[in-house]
Amino acid sequence: MDAPTPSEPTIVPVALGTRSYDIVVGCGVIVSLGQQLARLRPGAKAVIVTDENVARYHLAAAHAALAQSAIATHRIVVAAGEGSKSYRVFEQVCENILATRIERGDVVVALGGGVVGDLAGFAASVVRRGLDYVQVPTTLLAQVDSSVGGKTAIDSAQGKNLIGIFYQPILVIADTALLDTLPAREFRAGYAEVVKYGLLGDARFFAWLEGNWREVFAGGPARQRAIVESCRAKAAIVTRDERETGERALLNLGHTFGHALEAACGFSDRLLHGEAIAIGMALACEFSACRGLLSGEDAARAIRHLAQAGLPTAPKDIIGPPLAIDRVMELIAQDKKVKQGELTFILLRKIGAAFEAPGVDQSEVRAFLAGKLAGH
Repeated sequence: MDAPTPSEPTIVPVALGTRSYDIVVGCGVIVSLGQQLARLRPGAKAVIVTDENVARYHLAAAHAALAQSAIATHRIVVAAGEGSKSYRVFEQVCENILATRIERGDVVVALGGGVVGDLAGFAASVVRRGLDYVQVPTTLLAQVDSSVGGKTAIDSAQGKNLIGIFYQPILVIADTALLDTLPAREFRAGYAEVVKYGLLGDARFFAWLEGNWREVFAGGPARQRAIVESCRAKAAIVTRDERETGERALLNLGHTFGHALEAACGFSDRLLHGEAIAIGMALACEFSACRGLLSGEDAARAIRHLAQAGLPTAPKDIIGPPLAIDRVMELIAQDKKVKQGELTFILLRKIGAAFEAPGVDQSEVRAFLAGKLAGH
């Protein structure tokens, strides 16, 4: 891709004491990768971990940015897709990093979407008992969510992201120009996570998205603003609750339903992660309304916006055969927010006011989902 004209970047700090770092958001900011890394870790070498799709579009630019600051680099390329968040690929990445003779003062660069960021970050956390790493997210979903906050993981047969650790990066470079190469479906899927920030804690941001989502999709200042606002929201929550012992759980709005649906679809192209979260948020809104917590008007408004943006909002929108209620409930029971065997959901009292609802009876959830899955 042609190098874009860099815009004035916005710096969003993630204040975590000695582990604080910056999120650099702007058009063309990947050119500053080498300069930023040389400033943070003078003399370090770098290993770039990426996938086959991202390598085709952005590996040369990342490599050139590092070379410009005389940073020696190696590259590791994995297959694209959720299948790379596996024990097998995790082992390969760790062994390949070690094969480069990387030292503890060197750095791993995660160049890619959420899969690469989770996989490379987890590998960095354990190789030589911990290497620094930099996130260079190349999808909208990764720029506003998975690259920020230090969650790293691989998937298990029991569910998504069940094997991992909290391990913060030293820098996030969110170049909005990299999103221009995304397929439209991938961009829409990432937009679900942007909507999430408005629904869970910022009604004004949600209203702004309702009026400006087309401009966000088109690019330019609206896109950068949406990413910056999302990153600020997540950074604020992570700063207050890094390891998800309280408030950070709100970031899982839509994820209890969504992760179960995604896993039931085999982590395949049937249902992208962001699409699963869109359906999960719609279900969370409807479930909140069924419990008398959220007005029907607010639930309909939230679901209408997701649909207007082209996102799926119900299990019936999932490609392929119907999902079995027993399997979906089994996966929900493996959710990381389960406490002493009881389900915990993130629900809404109104748009911009999410809360954690523990102790939800499985029979209530099953009855609610049975009707939705029957429609599928």
